[in-house]
Amino acid sequence: MIDDVQWFVGIDWATQSHRVCLLDVEGRHVNERDFAHGGAGLTELRDWLLEKTKAAPRQIAVAIETPHGPVVEMLLDHGFLVFAINPKQLDRFRDRFTVAGAKDDSRDARVLGSALRTDRQAFRRLVVDDPLVIELREWSRMADELQQERIRLANRVRQQLWRYYPQASELTDDVADDWFLALWQQVPTPATAAKVSEQAITRILKDHRIRRLDAATVLQTLRKTPLFVAPGTTEAACAHIRNLAARLHLVNQQIKEAHRALDGLCARLEAATENPSGQIREQHDVTILRSWPGIGRIVLATLLTEATELLRARDYHALRALAGTAPVTRRSGKQCFVIRRLACNKRLQNAVHHWSSVAIQHDTAARRRYDALRRRGHGHARALRTVGDRLLYALCTALKRQTPYNPDCQTAQVTASL
Repeated sequence: MIDDVQWFVGIDWATQSHRVCLLDVEGRHVNERDFAHGGAGLTELRDWLLEKTKAAPRQIAVAIETPHGPVVEMLLDHGFLVFAINPKQLDRFRDRFTVAGAKDDSRDARVLGSALRTDRQAFRRLVVDDPLVIELREWSRMADELQQERIRLANRVRQQLWRYYPQASELTDDVADDWFLALWQQVPTPATAAKVSEQAITRILKDHRIRRLDAATVLQTLRKTPLFVAPGTTEAACAHIRNLAARLHLVNQQIKEAHRALDGLCARLEAATENPSGQIREQHDVTILRSWPGIGRIVLATLLTEATELLRARDYHALRALAGTAPVTRRSGKQCFVIRRLACNKRLQNAVHHWSSVAIQHDTAARRRYDALRRRGHGHARALRTVGDRLLYALCTALKRQTPYNPDCQTAQVTASL
């Protein structure tokens, strides 16, 4: 299908309008124009391409920087071949057309179309994702954003407690937890801590199922010698924390909702039936991924959504590059440097990092590999990246064989042998 392409299109997308350049199979400039962003504008774009080319959508290849969005979805839905490229690579292709560093929308659109015609291997072909995967990706990213917002708010609460009530933060490392916020609302100042009853503290701990602390320990901590603060400082800090607590309650509730959605969508993917062509979709992959130690709710959702195509293709080499576990070699003459890869998907990188961190605690092969790297002088982070790299290799092998994790299987032992 790709070899049948007769027309090449470059789209320099923007928020208000998109610049589109049309080239023929010989690279000659045919036409170009702007299309407004909106339902009418994108429909006009589709009709314009079909009218100018008089070709079927499968004979028209479109190059664009962004791999997602309404422009991409409209083109894919109507059968066009759509390819994405990293903006950094596009910047290098731009040097073919100007050495002075000039840049404008028209030139960028033409560079995209021309580069796709001559260097198609540098582009990544896009396909329409499963609706469940699209929804799962959005919930996964929302959960990540909510967790970051929770950390920011918790840091601000901790800073305010440091101003007048530092002993309260000694009770827990997570001052954004609902039980701690409930305790602070009951005992917001050292003065109230001196008057509160033990029964009230016991009730809060019981309601939130906190067993690592008892009321006597909590009161003993809160009644430590208070700080001396200027008049008005306590009232100001309490007002600030009260405002932050209201937002934290909402964020905590939304995080729980996001986690329920992630569990439900992953379960639906796992329980999905065969598609009309009779081929099993991602449900086997979900089952296999769940079986690996270290892959929980968040890591599972991130792998399924940020590396959908690579997992489906079992492409280990592309997967390790996208996850940041593949090092970068710079060789010139007698010099050779191997450095950490920074150009990667940050969410996927974090997921593999946490997967490795948990795997070395529960998987014997991963632990042996980690300990061997540490003995060779590797730092903790570097050792975890190497363990993550081996886990990705073993995972791709398991996906190819359609077998779940088995600690006694050769597939699992590869994490220690490579």
